[in-house]
Amino acid sequence: MQITRFNFGRFPMRLLVTGGCGFIGANYIRHILETQPEDVIVNLDKLTYAGNPMNLADVEEIHGGSRYFLARGDIGNTELAAHLIESHEIDAVVNFAAETHVDRSIDDASPFIETNIAGTQNLLHTARTYGVKRFVHVSTDEVYGTLGPDGKFSEQTPLAPNSPYSASKAGADMLVRACHETYGYDTVITRCSNNYGPYQFPEKLIPLMISRAMADEPLPVYGDGQNVRDWIFVTDHCRGVDMALRQGASGGVYNFGGAAEKPNIDVVKTILAALGKPESLIKYVTDRPGHDRRYAMDFSLAERELGFTPLYDFERGIKETIAWYLANGEWLAGIESGDYLKFMQKWYGGRV
Repeated sequence: MQITRFNFGRFPMRLLVTGGCGFIGANYIRHILETQPEDVIVNLDKLTYAGNPMNLADVEEIHGGSRYFLARGDIGNTELAAHLIESHEIDAVVNFAAETHVDRSIDDASPFIETNIAGTQNLLHTARTYGVKRFVHVSTDEVYGTLGPDGKFSEQTPLAPNSPYSASKAGADMLVRACHETYGYDTVITRCSNNYGPYQFPEKLIPLMISRAMADEPLPVYGDGQNVRDWIFVTDHCRGVDMALRQGASGGVYNFGGAAEKPNIDVVKTILAALGKPESLIKYVTDRPGHDRRYAMDFSLAERELGFTPLYDFERGIKETIAWYLANGEWLAGIESGDYLKFMQKWYGGRV
């Protein structure tokens, strides 16, 4: 099949970013607007519990109507996606839209199947049908499953998801791959390790521990706390996704990591020490079902082909993250007044 390649190095670009009001999406939009001064972004977000338009309130004020446009809607809405693509003459889609929390997927997998699988397929089909030149799908290291004490995930590691969340992301990855193989459509898949940084919803480990420690509440730690994750500061991940968009090979898959493997309990103790709180706040709780023991990313392919390397080590990243949450108590209070508290009470209420 003859494939016409688009020169993604040209500027400006017009991007449809989905899920842009979420944690990583919002940071990505900020990164693009700061580093690509002529790019235009259309943000399609369903604005579920973790999609907070306040994450981009200042962006809306500065760039709204010129370089930034927000559309509320579902990636499963074909008519809306087609309208945005045509009316804004979109060059590329960057798909962050997803249900992402493992505990929620264990509680009910249905929204994960609807958004992560069916929604991605609809968006992918619509983008291809309406002439979008490249589709970047943002995935996760969790599709690879779990590691033993040694080794790292590479792009050739077989997919072996162990939770409903990771299974839904793996399904989406396979649909994107199949679209490239079947139709010759220009797609790129990125997979990253655990993100942290500003604007992260406080159901994830680092913001949850920061918010509870700030309030002198018990810090729930699953199992023995020795589950190991490779932590990447969100700005580094956003840099990697943009490199993949502009330089990645058609049909390519790229891993991004932070070269910062840490047991969860070490992360928790680092946060407590930084906030001057006692380790007696730690409360071990029954382990999560299917809890992967260790993740670690081999991102050497991204180094070779894209020039990617993380700029933040964990010590710098966690310091900046804690400082951001301390300085943005109003944002955190607004989050904690909603659905988040009810869900956390359901999962942890009887154990802490």
